[in-house]
Amino acid sequence: MALDPQLLEILACPDDKGPLLYFADDEFLYNPRLKRRYRVDDDIPVMLIDEAESVDDDEHQRLVALADERGITPTFSA
Repeated sequence: MALDPQLLEILACPDDKGPLLYFADDEFLYNPRLKRRYRVDDDIPVMLIDEAESVDDDEHQRLVALADERGITPTFSA
């Protein structure tokens, strides 16, 4: 099950307040500006900065390319 589209329209990074990329199949939200991944547990986004996972440059490039490939767009327009 995926996150509610209405929730995605307002969901923002708790740190920089910017939009996120939602990888529904992989169950996480990604902030490409901060290179930070937030997990989604049982369709509930875990938006705690302390629990976010930082990714390295290679993983960042992979995620950006994957988002392009899958047509994943930001949760909202900044």
